[in-house]
Amino acid sequence: MSDLVLSERRGPVVWLTLNRPEALNALNGELLSSFGARLGEAAADPGARALVVTGAGRAFAAGADIAEMRKMTPAEGRSLSQLGHAAFGVLEALEIPTIAAVDGFALGGGCELACACDWIYVTERAKLGQPEVGLGLIPGFGGTSRLARKVAPGWVRELVLSGEMIDAELALRIGLANRSFADAEALQAAAQKVGETVAAKGPVAVAVAKRLLVEGADSDARVAHALEQEAFGGIFATEDRAEGMDAFLAKRDPEFVGR
Repeated sequence: MSDLVLSERRGPVVWLTLNRPEALNALNGELLSSFGARLGEAAADPGARALVVTGAGRAFAAGADIAEMRKMTPAEGRSLSQLGHAAFGVLEALEIPTIAAVDGFALGGGCELACACDWIYVTERAKLGQPEVGLGLIPGFGGTSRLARKVAPGWVRELVLSGEMIDAELALRIGLANRSFADAEALQAAAQKVGETVAAKGPVAVAVAKRLLVEGADSDARVAHALEQEAFGGIFATEDRAEGMDAFLAKRDPEFVGR
């Protein structure tokens, strides 16, 4: 396995670290392939209850690899976009919650990667944006679609069409980021803590709730409501539902088994 993406399990939380610090973790084809493989490992790990994506050095990911893309034909560009979409689609579809821990630059593909996570934590020095139009490009890894699920339409248009970066404060204000922290140490501690918080909850319930959030976002309200009603009934057949309620009534901590 390539060391372009490092994987570490800290208790119930899997950490994936983009590891091209000399290139500000630019997303080339090899890194995207390695990232997809690491996601497969996390999905197959029964002890994993949350996943954090971060970057080594002074960037989360400064975008796709411009030097690599400069030589590409249209067909090769399409293939790169498909590779990025495939990897980020796997990330989005993971049953466990995913958190982007952004310290420094999350631009272009880096911002798109962060948006493929369930939520985003940032440091005060974070810079986010979709600068592709400044290179004569457009977002290629989901920036025109996933960003629209994070922020209001006007902000999507401004970020994509102006290509300008925004700072952590504005990212928080428009709802792109959930929380901001003073430095990388505080960021990592907070991401680990929220991962452990999620891990203490019923894993089946968390997985089903996440699936409903994703499917509901792509459905009209009536369909989303019907999906929720069906899933709510199904949860009553799980051992975790019985354990959670018994523990609540007995005033003790639940011991979930994931069934």
